[in-house]
Amino acid sequence: MSIRWRLTAWYSGILCITLLAFSLAVYGFVHLYTYDELKSRIQQQYNKIRPVQSINEDGSLGFTPDRSSAQRMEEADFYVQSYTYHNQKTWRSDNMKLRGLEFEVPSFEISESYRGFKTISVGGNPFLVYQDYVFAQKTGQVYGWLQVGAYTGTAEKTLDRLQSILIMGTLATLIIASTLGLFLARKSMKPIEKVADAANLIQKGTDLSVRIEYDGPQDEIGRLIDTFNGMLSRTENFYKELEDAYAAQRRFVSDASHELRTPLTTIRGNVDLLHKIWTSPPSERPDLDEHTIREMSAEAVGDISDEAKRMTRLVADMLSLARADTGQTFEKLPVALEPLLGEVIRKAQFLPKTAAWLPGDLSSLNGVYVEGNRDYLQQMLFIFIENAFKYTPDGEVRLDVILYRGQVGIRIADTGIGMAKDEVPHIFERFYRADQSRGATEGTGLGLSIAKWIIDVHEGSVEVVTKLGEGSTFIVWLPAIFAPPLE
Repeated sequence: MSIRWRLTAWYSGILCITLLAFSLAVYGFVHLYTYDELKSRIQQQYNKIRPVQSINEDGSLGFTPDRSSAQRMEEADFYVQSYTYHNQKTWRSDNMKLRGLEFEVPSFEISESYRGFKTISVGGNPFLVYQDYVFAQKTGQVYGWLQVGAYTGTAEKTLDRLQSILIMGTLATLIIASTLGLFLARKSMKPIEKVADAANLIQKGTDLSVRIEYDGPQDEIGRLIDTFNGMLSRTENFYKELEDAYAAQRRFVSDASHELRTPLTTIRGNVDLLHKIWTSPPSERPDLDEHTIREMSAEAVGDISDEAKRMTRLVADMLSLARADTGQTFEKLPVALEPLLGEVIRKAQFLPKTAAWLPGDLSSLNGVYVEGNRDYLQQMLFIFIENAFKYTPDGEVRLDVILYRGQVGIRIADTGIGMAKDEVPHIFERFYRADQSRGATEGTGLGLSIAKWIIDVHEGSVEVVTKLGEGSTFIVWLPAIFAPPLE
């Protein structure tokens, strides 16, 4: 059974119980009120009767109701009957005689249990009768039986009609309420069906971009749909990131294989050359004297050494990025920037370069610190400086600093070959080179990716300004900590 049917059944059941209780309460109240009011009137009329005593033929005491009081009761539609036990004579009011009615009189021996109100049927007509003994005023002797009754057929018909109305009203209300309840339950559960359909699509893996449209109130269902749509968005973003990560991994493996293939091919070629030179008999190499062999061997060993160093750098860079991919961080402490940059400037002048190295004034960094790791900060700065030297065959490379709104900017600017604007978003991707020629310059193609990771771990950012043919400027922004300046 679906939820909408269960909800409808529950609500209909509760409504049915409520209506039954209400109907029973109404019927019981009306029934009780009707008969209590009738009993009160009968009791009042009974108390108004004044028995007229008489002497029977055998000398016993008899009685008949007072004519005037009996007549008033007849006008009020009450029926009066008296019975004298000694002569067994019955007196009936005129309305009883006219209709041929006579109440049953119990024998004296069992009459005690018949005292009070009784519901009887006379000729198929229902009556409510109050009956009791008639006592002699002086002696208190029982000498008769007095009955005052009222016809209850009209009241019973009214109660029967009320009962029918309540039953039919209850059934009609249940039918209407159940129909409306089923309609409303179906309407209320419609958004849930959309959620189920969306979940089914996700299970099948066909479409993660589906969203549930809902313009209703922000009730429980509204919040559920908002939460579900949010979950779908996060799931879609997660899968996109996962696909991008897999694509990057495949590209990384492909590029790494390509980068490693070249030095390995060079090493293998030189090893084969050395093996051929030193294992071939002299008759097979008549044109090679000992001096030439030594020169060729030295060149081959040098090539092998260079390619081994290149592979070492590549593996080290790949390990650094692997640590970045696993979310590893490093210990960070307050680092004074002035001595750090002073050391970087001093070491940078010994790097291979053809451009002029022009460091700026660092005095503004007195008392300025950053929360970071000194070794990784140096590595990041050398990556930018080496790149500037590498792509500036002529011209100059400058380094200076900027303090702005609680941040320190380390600016490395060159007048080298620059980059096109559409290349800037990709320069921090792994194995990407702006000139698109991997063999044009030395390097692994991973330096800027490592630099970007170091900047991110230090909660910083990098700004790139470049123009093709005019040079590039990199500004590394880091959160600054200010201390009193040193004298």
